[in-house]
Amino acid sequence: MSSKSEPVPTEPIALGAEGDLEDAVSAYDVVLVDFYADWCGPCQMMEPTIEALAADTDAAVLKVDVDRFQGLAGEYGVQGIPTLLLFVDGELADRMVGAQTAESLTAAIERHTA
Repeated sequence: MSSKSEPVPTEPIALGAEGDLEDAVSAYDVVLVDFYADWCGPCQMMEPTIEALAADTDAAVLKVDVDRFQGLAGEYGVQGIPTLLLFVDGELADRMVGAQTAESLTAAIERHTA
């Protein structure tokens, strides 16, 4: 695993523009991308877990609003939300669809950061 110079943020990053996803994936060793919508119940239930992962793991966490970035969601094959993609060294390493437990997400991240 390469060590990139960007410090990992301790709060989720809200995607501001489509190109920001690629920038984040290339800036950090491990990036968890959360495709969500404000109206999605399971997404809302996962919000505290997503915030805790950003604070407590070595992964950068990026939130992508599927209503705002429909093209990006389509590009990554997001058909149900929440969909969480885990990128390691710029490559897609894992895909999880539906609400996930904090334990399963932490384990997925730790497999690539330990």
